Amino acid sequence: MPSDCGLFEVREPEAQRIPFVYNSPHSGRAYPVDFVEQSRLDPSSLRRSEDHFVDELFSSAVELGAPLLLAHFPRAFVDVNREPYELDPRMFDGSLPPYANIGSVRVAGGLGTIPRIVAENMEIYSRRLSVEEGLARVEAIYKPYHACLRRLIARTHVQFGFGVLIDCHSMPGNIRVAGSNIRPDFIIGDRYGTSASADLSRTAMHILEDLGFTAVRNKPYAGGFITEHYGRPARGLHALQIEVNRSLYVDETSLLKRPQFPAIAAAIASFMRQMADYVDLYASHGALAAE
Repeated sequence: MPSDCGLFEVREPEAQRIPFVYNSPHSGRAYPVDFVEQSRLDPSSLRRSEDHFVDELFSSAVELGAPLLLAHFPRAFVDVNREPYELDPRMFDGSLPPYANIGSVRVAGGLGTIPRIVAENMEIYSRRLSVEEGLARVEAIYKPYHACLRRLIARTHVQFGFGVLIDCHSMPGNIRVAGSNIRPDFIIGDRYGTSASADLSRTAMHILEDLGFTAVRNKPYAGGFITEHYGRPARGLHALQIEVNRSLYVDETSLLKRPQFPAIAAAIASFMRQMADYVDLYASHGALAAE
């Protein structure tokens, strides 16, 4: 298991100038040796669930004046975009504690807090884990990560009177919107209007479209646990999930950056600047603060 100091990091601006917190929970690529040894998959296959290089795509958030929290541990090891105890009893020797959520849709799909699969139903483990090992990951990784995220959001809320969390992810290149042939470049998720101001979501969409991208809202990704848990618009806390189509910037077979990577990173930097400008203007009317 990674040491505490290597689990994740916060990249801080010299001073926080905008009421945003950026979060990249699935771009970690430091695979513990014992985890790789436990797996039936080779290291390249284990990486199929990463949000490849998303931390780098959004790295200019720091220059804009916002903190960026990023994971170093891989999503395949612990997924912090889940409830703390979404655990699959089929993965463990022994009985899970009664407070574990063993019946969620995500657990059924193999994508709980301790994932059972990566990518297209590729089983991670060659044997069952002990319950103690699973719970230890929650204590050592999941809880400290969320404690750090909560501190960043609370600090932002105190400083500015409101805050905007942008939860940054990537999606496979073959994603289509159900009932259409639309292949989105970006998806903005706001939990169907419950995690952020509708105007904020629409503005994010419009900025991406003006930058020349195909953007959709909530379909097929409306936001996960982080967006749902931290988005409280009535309290002046807004959370948006953004999904970037991986095929725009990475070769999904080799997992190497495409030549277009710098251009996509520059476009995302422009998106972040325009979002900050919009919020600065919008906040002057008090519309993002608590009702």
